[in-house]
Amino acid sequence: MLGCALAAGVAPAGAQTPPTPAEFSAYSGLFAAAQQGELAAIERLVAVSRAALSARDGNGRTPLHVATFARQRGAVTRLLALGADAALLDNDRYDAVTIAAVADDEETLRILLRDGASARLVTSRYDGTALIAAAHLGHDGVVRQLIAAGAPLDHVNNLHWTALIEAVVLGDGGARHQRVVKALLDAGANTALTDAQGRTARDLAQARGYAAMVKSIESRARR
Repeated sequence: MLGCALAAGVAPAGAQTPPTPAEFSAYSGLFAAAQQGELAAIERLVAVSRAALSARDGNGRTPLHVATFARQRGAVTRLLALGADAALLDNDRYDAVTIAAVADDEETLRILLRDGASARLVTSRYDGTALIAAAHLGHDGVVRQLIAAGAPLDHVNNLHWTALIEAVVLGDGGARHQRVVKALLDAGANTALTDAQGRTARDLAQARGYAAMVKSIESRARR
């Protein structure tokens, strides 16, 4: 499963399409103000046309997506306060929360979640979640934030992987992925769920020689 998935390009981070430098330089209006963090311009432009908040660029990104990619946290705060819809998806089916999660941008994620964005959306071409993407990448701080915000622990994507399974099969077994596994287990992730071949996260960790993960999963399963 892993080999086939990787050969097919399964990688939530790689599936995102950040604006290119050429796109950034071509932005105008609210997109340019969002990318550059120009708060006064954001206020002025939205006052003229609230429809600008849900405008789309060539890849379906909204100004909020652009501000999130650019880590313009003041712009993110202002756009949300003015009514930007944090649930909108770009053409790659990513919302602002998943964009921040994949970028390991804990501060922008904190702002998004504080100001009403959801950690529960189904996103990406893999029908996953921000939590699954962050678990795959070993972004342990992001994982803890998403769990605290009510992200679904046991959501199964269209590869038949949960966040716990993905932390094993697409992780490197190192310290950050171990912390991800621990955070998921501490939150109550279901250790009995399996991939499409009937293998649990413990089975997959054992097959990869991830002894610390095996120990954590077995310890949680006995409780």
